[in-house]
Amino acid sequence: MMLQVTGLTKIFGGLRAVDNASLGVDEGRIVALIGPNGAGKTTLFACIAGFLPINAGRVTFLGRDITGLPVHEIARAGMVRTFQITQPFAKLTVHENIAVGAYQRFSQRAQAWAHAQAIAEQVGMAHMLAQPASELTVAGRKRLELARALATSPRLLLLDEVMAGLNPSEILEIIAIIRQIRDSGVTVLLIEHVMHAVMSLSDHIHVLSYGKIIAEGSPQQVVSNQAVVEAYLGRGSTAKTDADTDAVAGALHA
Repeated sequence: MMLQVTGLTKIFGGLRAVDNASLGVDEGRIVALIGPNGAGKTTLFACIAGFLPINAGRVTFLGRDITGLPVHEIARAGMVRTFQITQPFAKLTVHENIAVGAYQRFSQRAQAWAHAQAIAEQVGMAHMLAQPASELTVAGRKRLELARALATSPRLLLLDEVMAGLNPSEILEIIAIIRQIRDSGVTVLLIEHVMHAVMSLSDHIHVLSYGKIIAEGSPQQVVSNQAVVEAYLGRGSTAKTDADTDAVAGALHA
């Protein structure tokens, strides 16, 4: 297993934002982490990637215990993440922004510059290389955030709501890019609220609610899981028939 998270707990004051959460990600797969707003998904991501210290638990990546390691060491080991709120270097061009990530793998400017161009082509930004990042649309900033992470040549890519704020056609384009990233040999763990994308992309799904992993399985297993139904629709809700399951799926897609 590429990533193994065991019993991870993160406490802020009296709040258990993540409560004894365990999950695994197999190499070569697209795995989703979903849950209602405020479930603790981004906090769990931040703990896995080293941006927040944890109160208990362990994170193992490629067989190595990386618990407590600084972010730059985890990134060098091959795990990088994107952020919900994109913050490009506004005064730099798209090419320069992507090259910032490339310098983690390539010390020579020419190599980093060429790698950045290849990554731009991969995410559909080759025609924007000379454009200042400050002029990008929401969709452009999302692609740039993805490109900067990819430029580090990760083994595991953690995507935090990379489709938020995009229109339907832009979402379809990002879905295709994520599939291509996986096919290129990069494993993906994603947080996403665009549920039709999650259901289309994911090989496996983990569901977080109030900081706890309450279910996991294939997309169809998760949609019909009673604990997931209650987390999204409220306690006492049921999904006993195919029609009910479709209704739940529709609610998750909302």
